[in-house]
Amino acid sequence: MLTVTEDRFRLAQAFTISRGSKTEAQVLTLRVAREGVAGWGECVPYARYGETLASVRAEIESLPAGITRAALQTALPPGAARNAVDCALWDLDAKRAGLRAWQLAGLVAPGPVLTAFTLSLAPPDQMRAAAAANAHRPILKIKLGTEGDMPRLEAVRAGAPKARLIIDANEGWTPQLYADLAPYLLRLGVELVEQPLPAGQDDMLAEIARPLPVCADESCFDRASLARLRGKYDAVNLKLDKTGGLTEALLTRDLAREMGFGVMVGCMVGSSLAMAPAVLLAQGADWTDLDGPLLLAEDRPHPLHYDAAGVHPPAANLWG
Repeated sequence: MLTVTEDRFRLAQAFTISRGSKTEAQVLTLRVAREGVAGWGECVPYARYGETLASVRAEIESLPAGITRAALQTALPPGAARNAVDCALWDLDAKRAGLRAWQLAGLVAPGPVLTAFTLSLAPPDQMRAAAAANAHRPILKIKLGTEGDMPRLEAVRAGAPKARLIIDANEGWTPQLYADLAPYLLRLGVELVEQPLPAGQDDMLAEIARPLPVCADESCFDRASLARLRGKYDAVNLKLDKTGGLTEALLTRDLAREMGFGVMVGCMVGSSLAMAPAVLLAQGADWTDLDGPLLLAEDRPHPLHYDAAGVHPPAANLWG
């Protein structure tokens, strides 16, 4: 039996990127119950990919109650709906087998993973204050994507002079703007830039200098998307809501590495239930951005544990 519910989690403060702001995480929670055992999954429908809570719910509810992970891969396309079902089935299958999900997947025992903490787009003085408040965190991910980004970035570096920095432009730059900014990004110690140009308009990345690694986010979904990223990007950001679940994400991660891409494991703004399977995916990743629960004012029971070592693998009573 597949049961879908809508849940909302208040954010600790408004979260802003170049496309807009939000004050709560709107997610779908999936419960798959069979023979007295229940598995759980979560997804975050994303308007950027044409998804709504209603459309994703309809996709999930169109599935037969006895769907398997193998059949699911062709029953639904990559996206939030398949992610929720896939992760719930991993949880269910692990419980029924008396194993942890990492064992079922043939992975090594997971450990904590150092994760970036995201600072949302704001005026420079506010971003400096946010950076200073989080200067103890080893990696800060900065949301940018406007023509006035240099003062913001300078403010963040002033507020957190020792932190490693990642930039996410969320498709907000032009080729000329990126080329103009790149030398300054290097000077300020930025080590990675995510999706500087709009997906579908990123061919220029193969023609201009990339003095620091460029990571595909909105341009990368699953294994089928990797071939067209060659020569344009140096790394890929894998998110379960884009790959359509852990099953495809593990395969995409392995193929990306074979093709020479660096790997980031990222997330939408969701609860610990959404991040839990991604912690398995993030083992050994070059960069990890699984800070969703750190941005929330409220979370699931038995939430993920975060400390100086990073985000720890989920307890069995949360997922997997």
